[in-house]
Amino acid sequence: MSNRVIVVGAGIVGASVTYHLAALGQAVTLLDAGLPASGATGSSFAWIGRPETCDLPSAPLRFLALDEYRRLQRELPDLQVSWTGSLTWDDDSGAPHHAPDDGALDPVEVTELLVAAAVERGAELRVGTPATGLVRDGSAVTGVRTGAEVLPASTVVLAAGTGTTALAAGIGVEVPVESSPAVLVRLRAAPGLVRTIVARPELEVRQCPDGTLLLPLAYEGQTNRAALQDTAEAARRSLLRFFPGASDVEIVSAEVGWRPMPADGEPIVGAAPGTAGLYLAAMHSGITLAAAAGRLAAEEITTGAAAPELAGCRPDRFV
Repeated sequence: MSNRVIVVGAGIVGASVTYHLAALGQAVTLLDAGLPASGATGSSFAWIGRPETCDLPSAPLRFLALDEYRRLQRELPDLQVSWTGSLTWDDDSGAPHHAPDDGALDPVEVTELLVAAAVERGAELRVGTPATGLVRDGSAVTGVRTGAEVLPASTVVLAAGTGTTALAAGIGVEVPVESSPAVLVRLRAAPGLVRTIVARPELEVRQCPDGTLLLPLAYEGQTNRAALQDTAEAARRSLLRFFPGASDVEIVSAEVGWRPMPADGEPIVGAAPGTAGLYLAAMHSGITLAAAAGRLAAEEITTGAAAPELAGCRPDRFV
């Protein structure tokens, strides 16, 4: 058996796991059927927040989110996070909740940066290389099949988003992750129109440094470009109701992102029960949790010691 770790999926979660494994000196290969961040990662609103209070099983992990991104910024000075804070209205009747420490990032840019930093630390990147199955020897996973080729591994990390379920099912392991679609609309405006993350019941919006406005919307069954264009136009009109000075805003694009959503909404992170050599990393929101989950997963794989912050995220809760 090889001593190499293979990470399947080069979204932001897989990129973070790979970067942290390489930083710990592990021999690691990152596989993806396309380019890094070419799946759900690239269609994310990419809001990084920390709950004020949280009684979810994943609370210890969620409370790490902001601090872990600040750590990554110290390690990788080119990693850009816009720490603009956020304003959130639960309804129209009250004042907004202000979270001054919240931020946002370019998920494609950050994923590519993590991958490049991993490669600089010795990781191998294989793009255009879909994982077609897992190789099992008895009760242990020993590699990944990519078409006719078999890549041996001591540990396989499945961070393939919605693809994780099918790969695990191929060896009889259940990972209940479903596709949860959402629409992301991009509009063009002059920089400085929206200075923080705004989240109202009728509208969520943030602005990138280049002026691009991002508006996430619920998926309502759009199946063609015309329907998405209509959705984008409705989003533009909604923006104008709250930002009257945005009359010159133009539509750039509208796309559907197929987000991985665990059955109970909580992250799935840890060794697959009853299957040595298989580690799972599936979550929403992967953008928010990637820095923390990537570090903790890499440390667990490297040292064998369980991270207490991941105790509420274990896959065995579904057994």
